[in-house]
Amino acid sequence: MLYLGVDHHMKTSHLTVTDESGQILKRKGIATRQDELLKALEEFEGEPIKAVLEASYSWGKMFDWLGEVADDVILAHPQKVRAIADARIKTDAIDSETLAHLLRADLIPEAYACSAERRAVNRVLRQRMFLVRVQTMFKNRIHATVNQHDLSRPKVSDLFGAQGMSWLSSIDLPYPDNLILSEDLRFLSEVRARISATEGLIRDLSRGDQAVKLLKSIPGIGDFFSVLIRYEVGDITRFRSPDKFASYTGLIPSTYSSGEKTFRGKLTKRGNKYLRWAFIEAVRPAVMTSPELRAYHDRIRRRKSAGDARVATARKLACITWYVWTEQRLYEIR
Repeated sequence: MLYLGVDHHMKTSHLTVTDESGQILKRKGIATRQDELLKALEEFEGEPIKAVLEASYSWGKMFDWLGEVADDVILAHPQKVRAIADARIKTDAIDSETLAHLLRADLIPEAYACSAERRAVNRVLRQRMFLVRVQTMFKNRIHATVNQHDLSRPKVSDLFGAQGMSWLSSIDLPYPDNLILSEDLRFLSEVRARISATEGLIRDLSRGDQAVKLLKSIPGIGDFFSVLIRYEVGDITRFRSPDKFASYTGLIPSTYSSGEKTFRGKLTKRGNKYLRWAFIEAVRPAVMTSPELRAYHDRIRRRKSAGDARVATARKLACITWYVWTEQRLYEIR
């Protein structure tokens, strides 16, 4: 068995190939292209190869290329690899040689690697998430502009519904706010159209998926969040407990211990930022539909702050997700 460590970057990558004894057979820098990778490894054709690379910003393409030439490809957790390398091998940088040696010693902490098809779906869902955030930004800008003037607003629950949008388009503000409002309304309309264009995909992904059906039963987790969570997580059984899953979302506070005292700080934010956003955004509709979650949220808000209550409720939603999904049962609102 040969062991291949890949230090992957956007423009250039570095490869190190070792044998089972740890002897380096090849060390080479290449342009990050599939043809360059194949050329660098052509002398080892027919040999069993096990490869590893770190989960970086654009790991997907290199992972797929390695899958065509290696018998097994492992995606390494970058932070855990650094901790192990510092302790075991005493190198200053995590490069391809270190990865190859860690792989040979079976010391690679694996990160979850989904398929190319799943990653493509995730990119669409993340694009929709980005557009939803942009939509919120424009709504806030429009509110800020309108609030600068003494206007008689229509009695509507949603200012951006049909009646509210009609009113926003008809009001005559003085210069330059009239131009600002007009431009923001135009951008908002474009973003909404792009969000609507993804509705068909959301329906297709939801159809016949038991996990999505279970997730939609959780308060605050609607059509989009259920699909986003489903595809960001992939396999819920890789998390042994609800706390492990909450930690993956980055909704666990950092902890500092000294002697017999333990201090809890801000969120670690080291997990999946897309899941963290989804659960935090789901808090508002969740507390509006579930008396139990509303009581939990309000109890923490009275004791601490609104921000603490929102994060704690988001963490509770993450734990509920783990139970509902692993136990394969619908959530019952209490």
